[in-house]
Amino acid sequence: MPGDGRLARGDATRRLVLRRAVDVASVDGLEGLSLGRLATELELSKSGVFALFGSKEELQLATIEAAFSIFEAHVVTPSRDVAPGLPRLRAICENWLEYSEKRVFPGGCFFFNVGAEFDARPGRVHDAVAAASGSFAAFIRETAAEAVSLGHLDADPEVLAFELHALGRAANADAVLNGGTHAYRLARRAIESRLASAEKP
Repeated sequence: MPGDGRLARGDATRRLVLRRAVDVASVDGLEGLSLGRLATELELSKSGVFALFGSKEELQLATIEAAFSIFEAHVVTPSRDVAPGLPRLRAICENWLEYSEKRVFPGGCFFFNVGAEFDARPGRVHDAVAAASGSFAAFIRETAAEAVSLGHLDADPEVLAFELHALGRAANADAVLNGGTHAYRLARRAIESRLASAEKP
């Protein structure tokens, strides 16, 4: 049916725009997004792009959602396929470092960057960023708690999760600013040292 074809084209265009939007936002921030810029870069009509999103804020919210889906595919989903407890906790850390190191987003970790941009700015965009970041932090905490309950680790799971998350974020920030992979090597060593110190004999 003609209507189905238009819907399919609209969905394809939306995916194309959002794939470009997440890359732009990872470098220039969510405020660096504009319907006009994306239309020009992708050689689309501005009116067509506007019809897909309606406002800059809706574009920003859709970009956050798209970025989180990509993040989940690279970090969360493969980690869930690993045995629970300490093996999964190690997988989360390694998958997160690989996601940043391989530049799934050109600006490094999408949520680290836009979190710094919107951390003190209340509103729907702030809340969406906080929810996405909080979801991953909760996943680390839950996995750390599971590792403790399974007898793999002897540690405060909330503190341990905070430390592991902080090491990953520090590696991302250092590597994006200074280049190279040394920060990731240091983070891997620090993470393994911390887990080894908490591991039960």
